[in-house]
Amino acid sequence: METSKTPPPELDIDNLRALKVLGKGATGTVFLVHDNSSHDQPFALKVVEKSSSVHRHSDRRARHEISLLRRLTAASHHPFLPHLIGSSENQDFICWAIPYCPGGDLNVLRHRQNDGVFSPPVIRFYLAEIICAIEHLHDQGIVYRDLKPENILVQQSGHVTLTDFDLSRDLVPRKPGNSNFYPDREEEEKPVKHPPLKFTRFVNKKGLKKAKSARVSPVSRRNVNDLIPTNERSNSFVGTEEYVAPEVIRGDGHEFAVDWWALGVLCYEMLYGTTPFKGKNRKETFRKILLAEPEFIGKPNALTDLIGKLLEKDPTRRLGYRRGASEIKGHEFFKGVRWDLLTEVLRPPFLPLRDETELTEGGIEIREYFRKLKLPPSPLWSPSLDECRNNVSLTEF
Repeated sequence: METSKTPPPELDIDNLRALKVLGKGATGTVFLVHDNSSHDQPFALKVVEKSSSVHRHSDRRARHEISLLRRLTAASHHPFLPHLIGSSENQDFICWAIPYCPGGDLNVLRHRQNDGVFSPPVIRFYLAEIICAIEHLHDQGIVYRDLKPENILVQQSGHVTLTDFDLSRDLVPRKPGNSNFYPDREEEEKPVKHPPLKFTRFVNKKGLKKAKSARVSPVSRRNVNDLIPTNERSNSFVGTEEYVAPEVIRGDGHEFAVDWWALGVLCYEMLYGTTPFKGKNRKETFRKILLAEPEFIGKPNALTDLIGKLLEKDPTRRLGYRRGASEIKGHEFFKGVRWDLLTEVLRPPFLPLRDETELTEGGIEIREYFRKLKLPPSPLWSPSLDECRNNVSLTEF
């Protein structure tokens, strides 16, 4: 991981040209942007318009996300987490830039599969990278709290990155022997240089069962980004309904283990195409989360065992509670995974095509975009509902 000693630069919003809208949320809009003052590649820019902030605390949350990204960037450029390219604030906007991921998100990618699910080898690959990303956040004292397929993007390299830190929060790890403090981690072997790997070689032969296909189909994607505050335990009720941990619903207070619960829900959805506790409404979903056990199809195996241990309703008995990610990495499902070589895999399950966005013409200035949104409809420029709300997918490949 590369350490960044130079702070991200201030962006000049008047030098930025929006090539297209990547996503539109309640508090901000995400653009694919090119900086006219440089020859760098396009990047994703989240823009929060102060004058039209829907939520009272949207400005504060935007600044908090920038602060968290700046902190992560200063610590290191983690391969599976975004880094802050730059940020800016003026009387009209708060905005910040992170790398553009042209491969879409895991939700859209999964729906593009023939059966709407991923094979176990593909699940193993993506989970391994997600676990490494969450481990790094936890080591920095950050609980993610919003793990779901839509927040897992595929980079140009085919590797994943987490995004949207809207619900993230700082927590203080407990003292040794308690809660989610991770003492006495086993010393990892020093990395050994190897030639570039293909996807099927990032695990040992014994640790990888043959599947129908370890390749996945291309996708399009929707995007969004944002953040919040700190303590040893959080009592906030946050999260996406079907991914919320039981302790959050019960109001018991929660810690880092909520991310491992969400990992279990994600894993189940990748395997079966649906979340394990989905009900007809919110009340039924929460009742199932608190009382029901996940249902598995076929014979028990290492993957279903992993899911079951992650979906332990008592957080103190949940896999990952005592020793964090190292507990999960040691599970049988990940037997043979070369954790230190994940970034060297050159043929992940899905490789997006090169984005051919034209940089020399077209596009619109950010200020102009928001100005035109406020104009009454006219024959020259009339933003349709689809354009403002639904035109949030990336280029289909």
